[in-house]
Amino acid sequence: MNIAAIPILKAQLMGLVQAISQAATEDSMGNMLSSEQWDLLLPYLRPMELPVGQVLFAQGTTERTLYLVESGSLTVHYEDEQQRVRLAIVGPGSVVGEGAFFSHRPRSATVQAGAPTRLWNLTAIRFAEFANRNPAVALQLVMAIGAVQAKRLANRRRRVAST
Repeated sequence: MNIAAIPILKAQLMGLVQAISQAATEDSMGNMLSSEQWDLLLPYLRPMELPVGQVLFAQGTTERTLYLVESGSLTVHYEDEQQRVRLAIVGPGSVVGEGAFFSHRPRSATVQAGAPTRLWNLTAIRFAEFANRNPAVALQLVMAIGAVQAKRLANRRRRVAST
């Protein structure tokens, strides 16, 4: 990452931290990291924006990137054996992609922007680098993401959102 870009990204990251801290949805992450820990994680995250309707990832794809949602909303579509489509909506302060991130399995659903959406992505390889350098902070992050996944799996309506 360009060192000169870090102060700009740090200011932008505050939007994500605020979204996580203020999120009141059942599957929000909850801010388990201090500002110093977010500073350590920042060089491993990449901001991105999706316009309405753009697909973030498709059901069956094998990439394992994790996405933290700062603003907007994402729709989650799952097509089962009977060709039925189920829908969940994921908003600010939550995460998508955690299922494939943890399981090393293909994506279980398609996720696309339901509104203009700002995300921060963390690839599996970047997470591994971060975890090697900051294992305690990586563990806290994984526990927060694991809590989101556990909440989704316990809620039958939200289960499809575990992607």
